[in-house]
Amino acid sequence: MLAPLSWLKEYVDLTLPVDALAERLTLAGLAVDAIHQVGDWWDPETITVGQVVAVLPHPDADRLVLVDVDFGGDAPQRVVTGAPNLYQYRGAESLPILKVAFARAGAVLVDAYSEQRPRPKKKLKPSKIRGVESSGMVCSERELGLSEEHEGIIILPEDAPVGMPLRDYLGDQIFEFDLTPDMARTLSMIGIAREVSALTGARLHLPVDVMSAEGDDRVADYVAVRIDEPELCNRYTGIVIRDVTIGPSPAWMQERLTKAGMRPINNVVDITNYVMLEYGQPLHAFDYDTLVRRAQQAGDATPTIIVRRAADGEKFTTLDDVERTLDNEMLMIADTLGSVAIAGVMGGQESEVSAATRNILLESATFEGINNRRTSQKLKLFSAASFRFARGVPATLNDIAARRAADLMRQYAGGRIVSGIADAYPVPQRAVTVYATASDMRRILGMPVSFDEMAGALRRLDFTVRLVAEPAADAPAAATFALHRQADEPLLECVVPWHRLDVSMPADLIEEVARIIGYEDAPITLMEDTLPTQHRNEVVETEEKIRDILIGCGLQDTINYALTSPENHARLRLEYALLGGADGAGFIELANPIAVERRAMRRTLLVSALENLQYNLRYTDRLAMFEIGRAYLPELGEGPLPYEDRRLSLVMVGPRQPQGFYSADATEMDFYDLKGVVETLLARLGFKAEDIEYRGAPNTGAFGPRCAEVLIEGEVAGLLGEIHPHVRAAFDLPTVRINAAELRIERLLRPHWRHEPMPPISAYPPVVEDMAFIVDESVTVRMVENAIKAAGGALLTEIELFDLYRGDPLPAGSKSLAFRLTYQSQEAVLRDADVAKVRERIVRRVERDVNGKLRG
Repeated sequence: MLAPLSWLKEYVDLTLPVDALAERLTLAGLAVDAIHQVGDWWDPETITVGQVVAVLPHPDADRLVLVDVDFGGDAPQRVVTGAPNLYQYRGAESLPILKVAFARAGAVLVDAYSEQRPRPKKKLKPSKIRGVESSGMVCSERELGLSEEHEGIIILPEDAPVGMPLRDYLGDQIFEFDLTPDMARTLSMIGIAREVSALTGARLHLPVDVMSAEGDDRVADYVAVRIDEPELCNRYTGIVIRDVTIGPSPAWMQERLTKAGMRPINNVVDITNYVMLEYGQPLHAFDYDTLVRRAQQAGDATPTIIVRRAADGEKFTTLDDVERTLDNEMLMIADTLGSVAIAGVMGGQESEVSAATRNILLESATFEGINNRRTSQKLKLFSAASFRFARGVPATLNDIAARRAADLMRQYAGGRIVSGIADAYPVPQRAVTVYATASDMRRILGMPVSFDEMAGALRRLDFTVRLVAEPAADAPAAATFALHRQADEPLLECVVPWHRLDVSMPADLIEEVARIIGYEDAPITLMEDTLPTQHRNEVVETEEKIRDILIGCGLQDTINYALTSPENHARLRLEYALLGGADGAGFIELANPIAVERRAMRRTLLVSALENLQYNLRYTDRLAMFEIGRAYLPELGEGPLPYEDRRLSLVMVGPRQPQGFYSADATEMDFYDLKGVVETLLARLGFKAEDIEYRGAPNTGAFGPRCAEVLIEGEVAGLLGEIHPHVRAAFDLPTVRINAAELRIERLLRPHWRHEPMPPISAYPPVVEDMAFIVDESVTVRMVENAIKAAGGALLTEIELFDLYRGDPLPAGSKSLAFRLTYQSQEAVLRDADVAKVRERIVRRVERDVNGKLRG
């Protein structure tokens, strides 16, 4: 929401400096994101208000004119311009009052013809244009940086003082608000003015209702209104304005609309937008004559406006010239012939206001917010009107805003207002009464607040307030009793003003009092109660430790969407139960998703990781990342809620080393790079090597043959491997190795009391020797290591595989595994005989357990 202060001043006195006002509003919930300065860079000496006193033809160019401008100097100054909105005055003996933005030589202006964005500025220099000296310029909005409009020069209001610096006349400060949904009442200038008045105590002055009808005809003779869906449209009003003349809106209105971020179109459309920004009530103008022709085609003399649901599959062409397919959840504005607008979203092309329009039907209505928002989302059609309806528009406002717009059309479009308003009002806006107590106020705010302070703050916000002993008999039960009301404590009865749809319970009143008092003035208090005993959260501690370890390994922490689609799960070809591939497994799906590809909760973190890769591998060739998140498994949940399984996913893709000056290894990361990271993680979490096992798992669907289960203390903790090429192709990923893992956090937990004692450090030197064994291909390294460890006893302190060999002279179907063994005693220096005994035990154990033969 953009709010020019020059416009805001029309409704409330601004008594605070601009920065102080922005801070006060922000602290009260109206967050001022930015303050835009309009015209602060305009030089007051060279850019001023001027008046055109003559428009003459150029002697050597049909598309140029010579303009004499009075800028307050000793004599008018002549400039050359090609502004098309001055052609009509070429050679005229008498001119209307034409006030313009005039820049003399030396002024700095935006280069209107530059292709750069943002456009650069340049200094205006005297020049000859087709033989005529020109040392100034009459300016367009683009040259002043006001907008991209460059079709003609700015024509200022007739009362603009000649010679006044343009910065003083046209300059402005604009507040840019970032409003939360509960602040929808401030989506208008008057709504903001009410807040400024309440927060600063400044005087509020609102527009006076002066709509006047002419003639003896009445609106009932022109149009009828019928609401078929009162739960979706509480009120619909229509005013007929006859004999309008379509043309440009007044300059001051165009200026305000432009500063507020809207493009001027014509006087009728601009007035509907202007009143929407002024009051917050969206309006729509129909070409009344078009509605009459449609009614006559249907056999009626005058149109009947019908608010109804659309038919399933109904086609409708909106103002943006797009044919849209509707369903029966969407609310339409129709007549007896068919639809003419999508209620609260956008009008139809057939009944739009055009240059030929002479009679107007002005619509002002209140539509149900949730239905309106869903319609906008389904059609992907968002407008300023739907934005406001989705957040709530009070029905009481309908006729106020309509009368204001009709009066402006009378003044600035020459219209004649037909007497009366066509008003269907099946669901009147109810008066809301809310009760609060001083004890509630003190408990929630943590500060003493008297009834007088409470009442004073609420009255500044237009609440009607009085003290009562008991609530009204017909008061809604939800708003009747405060939770902490003390015996015989009086109640503060507050009648909510009609323009506040966000207040319905005591907590809302307390928030309003706090805003007026000022959150910044609430004192700092300490808790009086003793804090409860703090318990360790081992899951959170483990997750944070995992983050630290993996970031130390060079991986990047990511946060992916928990929402995805069943189609992407199908691409993953899950057959592995631990990853969410159980038979008949379902999904938790959203009833109202923000997008079709974000409608189901994920069953595995791998699908999110591959979606992330699909997006980011377009910009880089190397990614090493992890995510700690949750998978949602409805079949394991208790009751209606799914089981939320905490998991860790890892993905490593691309060159082993990032490209750099010293990079030498450009080979792709593979399964063993990922396995090394997992081994490092488990070791630093405190798991012993003998507690961890990697077991082949070829039938997982998502992974290819390079895949292994991770077992911790005999229980499966997860899976790691290389993504199958079919899955990679289904996600449209490049032809590279994608190494991924998914582990359950539950299996990685290490209770804080399970600290492993540090092994003693021997004072005696170790003995290191290498041993190689010839074994069958079916024998795993783990099997050989277990045999060596079992035979080595306490003297064997370290074992490391350093070589794997296949080929001559080894027999087919066998391989050689070479291990580096370290022996060390805590009691004495090892002798050759001691080492020989251990070596002999190892050889016998390997021969017995895995049928291995010592290779030397």
